[in-house]
Amino acid sequence: MTLKTTTTTCKILKHFCEKAAPLCQQFLGILLLMKYIQREEEKVKRSIKDAAKKGHRDVCVVLAKEMIQSKRAVSKLYASKAQMNSVLLSMKNQLSVLRVAGALQKSTEVMKAMQSLVKIPEIQGTMRELSKEMMKAGIIEEMLEDTFESMEDDDEMEEAAEAEVDKILFEITAGALGKAPSKVTDALPEMEPPAAAAASEDESEEDIEEMHSRLAALRS
Repeated sequence: MTLKTTTTTCKILKHFCEKAAPLCQQFLGILLLMKYIQREEEKVKRSIKDAAKKGHRDVCVVLAKEMIQSKRAVSKLYASKAQMNSVLLSMKNQLSVLRVAGALQKSTEVMKAMQSLVKIPEIQGTMRELSKEMMKAGIIEEMLEDTFESMEDDDEMEEAAEAEVDKILFEITAGALGKAPSKVTDALPEMEPPAAAAASEDESEEDIEEMHSRLAALRS
């Protein structure tokens, strides 16, 4: 392989790593924010249970609506996470091809593969769009504010929220409440730690560890 080709490959590798590092950091920020919101949801669930025992219907409704807002915020974060993960995987695959191409002798097949797979302008464009969207006002503030504003402007929010309130109350009180209560006379069943929540937290930990590994791999 000629010196010029090797130098070009090295420049492309360096460029990829420089562009990928901030994206990895933003990805980690999303994962940590999702974990934080989900932990706060568990606290709200306990508060709803306590309010239900005391027959405080209005409190139950307000807290349940907060859970609806947080769940919608998490849904947006999941969408951004999936989009960023797709870009990072694509970059990782292209980096692998570049590294293999750099280690092989010059050949028509290798050069064609590099030309077809290394699409720097496309990746730059995708990352610019992601960066504009997430960094304009800060990823956390923008996503949460968008969620809350869309809910405030929705005329049908109350009806949908009431249905969701009933569902949440039914779930967190183990069926003791089908709807927000006027008064609860019997003791509510004790809630066991949900397996789904534990599995979600384990998955989040694995995602964070995997992203640290990817970031290290891109820098190597």
